[in-house]
Amino acid sequence: MSTLIEPVAYENMKSSLKEAFRARVERLGYLGDFYRCSAYQPEALAHFDSFTNAAKTSIEPKLVELIALTVASRFEVAYERNQHERLSVRLGYGRAWVRDIVALDPNASHHLDSSERDLQHWLLAAIERHGRDSDGEAAAFFADMPPNQVVGIMFVAMRFIAHAFAVNMLGLISPVPSIFEDEFGEDKISEKQVTE
Repeated sequence: MSTLIEPVAYENMKSSLKEAFRARVERLGYLGDFYRCSAYQPEALAHFDSFTNAAKTSIEPKLVELIALTVASRFEVAYERNQHERLSVRLGYGRAWVRDIVALDPNASHHLDSSERDLQHWLLAAIERHGRDSDGEAAAFFADMPPNQVVGIMFVAMRFIAHAFAVNMLGLISPVPSIFEDEFGEDKISEKQVTE
């Protein structure tokens, strides 16, 4: 629930938005408050969602999750971090991998490969320096990457930064706990957890 505005009920959303988010609601059993609050600007929200989906097409899902978890952890956005912790576990990346990312210390990581550490270094530098002077950290990661993937990573980072800023402005609460506050993904994922 937002501290600034009342989220729009999914049932009361514009029909085009309801259709766009139907699969998400069926998969999760809810629609997050970011989308419900943003529904007051349906066209902008639809474009934001389209931008998100388009930006991800040129990079592998594991890097999307690394970006999402890094940005959400750096901006202290439990709303997004907790959901992406769960998604990362469901995708098979493991709790240890997630724990290393949310620690925001790539040098101390035992479960990130060298390119993942390089990407997190660059993300953290870019955030700290407001996008400036982070090309030194970027050099190692982006050295042999085609331009469409470089831009894809930049766009995905921009998306999660914008989302984090909005969630913090709206004071949104996470709909699920951190995987480190419950047993999600410790052994076998239950049928209930898969649908979260």
